[in-house]
Amino acid sequence: MDKVNVLGVDFDNKTFNQFQNEFIERLNNHLSTFVVTANPEIVMAANENPEFMKILKNDTDYITADGIGIVKAAKMLKQPLPERVTGYDLFTWLMSVANDRGSRVYLIGAKPQVIHAVQAKVAKEYPNINLVGAEDGYFTDDLELVARRIAKTQPDMVFAALGFPKQEKLLAILRRNELPALMMGVGGSFDVFSGMVKRAPEAFQKTHLEWFYRLITNPTRFKRMLVLPQFVARVEQSKRGK
Repeated sequence: MDKVNVLGVDFDNKTFNQFQNEFIERLNNHLSTFVVTANPEIVMAANENPEFMKILKNDTDYITADGIGIVKAAKMLKQPLPERVTGYDLFTWLMSVANDRGSRVYLIGAKPQVIHAVQAKVAKEYPNINLVGAEDGYFTDDLELVARRIAKTQPDMVFAALGFPKQEKLLAILRRNELPALMMGVGGSFDVFSGMVKRAPEAFQKTHLEWFYRLITNPTRFKRMLVLPQFVARVEQSKRGK
């Protein structure tokens, strides 16, 4: 089964390694590629927002299971996915690929101090990357204008850390215009990449409790976490409806 449907969102039934191989092939062939790394929050948001769901259905090339909640939901639906493939892991791997290849990279999103810290890290640790753009997420231009600004730099990779669905709306414009780049929304990845926010320790990652670590280190996320039991209930409901 190539795709696994979780509440209307089609996830690619692939391992991290399979994604890596396909992304390299698409980069080699300069194919326009739009990747979404979706967690339960994104799935629930798409179910409430028809425009967002339309982007996920019509404009994306790949949707990965970013979070153990999606993997468990697929298992509940008896359509198991092989593993979770997080946005942060893909992002850091792609930055290494970009460094190896001397790729042109455009970064957009996060707070000004975060994007400056990311730029400094790229200059120090990824010296072969040609950083053709790095701007914070506090722009006032409309997304069409921002998309044109990005396209003018002729990037090989575009990473948007604007939060959903804004980052996907921007990248969907570039994908519809067939920008020959690999494009991915990365949520809060710039915060972690810059070192300003700590990623969950390995023990939490291995036991799939990253969400709990984020909650105890940032209690303001509690309201967002309330979507998780709603997600499980909706999956149970869809399972009974099959």
